[in-house]
Parts: sequence; structure tokens; C-alpha cells
Amino acid sequence: MNKTLLCAAFAGAGILATSQVLAASGVPNNEIRVGAYIVMYDAKADDLTGPYVPPGVNIDVKNLTTPYVAYLRRLSPHLVAQLAAGVPPKTETVGKGPATLGSVPFNGQVVSTAKWFSPSILVNYVFRDESEALRPYLGVGVNYTRFYDLKSTDAGNQANGGPTAIKLSSSTGPVFTAGLRWHIKDNWSAYASYDVAKVNSDYVGDTAGVIRKTHIKFNPSTLVLSVGYAF
Repeated sequence: MNKTLLCAAFAGAGILATSQVLAASGVPNNEIRVGAYIVMYDAKADDLTGPYVPPGVNIDVKNLTTPYVAYLRRLSPHLVAQLAAGVPPKTETVGKGPATLGSVPFNGQVVSTAKWFSPSILVNYVFRDESEALRPYLGVGVNYTRFYDLKSTDAGNQANGGPTAIKLSSSTGPVFTAGLRWHIKDNWSAYASYDVAKVNSDYVGDTAGVIRKTHIKFNPSTLVLSVGYAF
């Protein structure tokens, strides 16, 4: 047997042994959680640049709430892998800066909308014994965000001087979570967590060949309230 097959055999044996030990503990290894993502943005963007753009033209993002779903896999009594995502929310971008651009209202107007596909993969460390009703946890992982269905609103088209096509680059960055589990009964638990993620994107607006650009740091933080079923 060559070294590769030998290493694979040992790795497989180790995984099998770990799975058997976890299964023998009587604690379910899988869990589904559903609930709500309450998303709060602290968006920071460079001023918009390009032809016919006066100084101080910027944008902001409205907070929102969207359904949350996650799958979790117990790796050990204190380690849990988590795949989390929300139903892709429709995010509204508002103008920030001058009250008007020419005679067109700008500040506070919804100038564009976009949807996010934004899953996160984390590993959580869960404190205290599994028999405890209350267990706090900390986690770290990676978030991927892809923007789609981007649209300039009528207000955005007027501010830009005509119909505008929008692009936002995808983002990959770290995500952190701190939360608390409350075991309700049997296989049911309730959860509350606070998450922060790094989501940055380059914005490009194209109005009949007139290009405007900016770089946006969305800085989302989320309060997640959910119920989990372990199996």
C-alpha cells in the first residue's frame, strides 16, 4: 500500500471513529435553524466620481429584515460548523449629499435597488457542557456576497440624466458571530446572535456611455433570532 492510500485509510478511520463517538453520545449531530435576519448597515462610500458629478454626491443603504435559514453540523461537544444564509433581500440605496442635482431631488431619494445572495460558512466554539440549558458561543468564518437584479429607479435615472445600468462587484470577506443558545425541550432550541461581516464592492453606473464610479463598504451587522431543530 502506498503512502497516499495509507494516509487516506488513517484519515477515513479517524473520521469514522469520531462519527461513532459522537453518535454514541446520544446528542444529535445535525440541526436546522429558521428565523429572522435583522440587517443594519453602516455603509461608507467614496464620493461618486465621473462626468457632470458635483462634489459631495454619495449614497447610503436602508436597513432591512429578511428570513434566515441555517444548517449546522456538530463536530465535537464544543465545535459546530454552520452554513447560514437569508432569503435574498431587496436592498434600497438612497442618495446622500446635495438636496438636488440641478433641479432633481437627490438627498434621501431611493436611487437604486439590488438583491443579495450572501451565504456564510462559520465554525463556532460553544461554551459550557452540552447538558446546560444556556450555552454562549463565538464563531468565525467567511462570507460571500453576490449582487444581482440591480435596478436604477426613476429617481436614480433622473439624477443620472437618463436610464442607467448598474454593476456591483462580488465580495468575499470575514464574518464573526457571538450568540446564545437556549435549549427549550427535547430537540428544540432558541437562538439569538449578533454578526458582523466585511462586504465591500465597486459600483459602476453607465448612463448612455457616461460612467460614474465609487467604492462601497457596506459594513453590515445582523441580529439573528431563530429556532433550531436538532436531528
